[in-house]
Amino acid sequence: MRETGITLYRDTMCRSIKVLREGATPAPSEEVEAAALQFVRKISGFRQPASHNQEVFDQAVADIARISEDLLNGLEIRGAKKAS
Repeated sequence: MRETGITLYRDTMCRSIKVLREGATPAPSEEVEAAALQFVRKISGFRQPASHNQEVFDQAVADIARISEDLLNGLEIRGAKKAS
């Protein structure tokens, strides 16, 4: 059986990005933003982009942080109450 990219990704996560979901407790925005930054750095191959790439780099971090917060806030954890 051939592994898909998604299956491979599930088995090997970037070591510097930690799991942000702790039951029904929402992750702090700072941690979500830090994980988004690490993800963009990993994908782009740049720790700090050149000035001509800064805007697109920052936009990617903001977009990924927003989408990550949407995901974390939308997950339903069985047996756990959502924080109000």
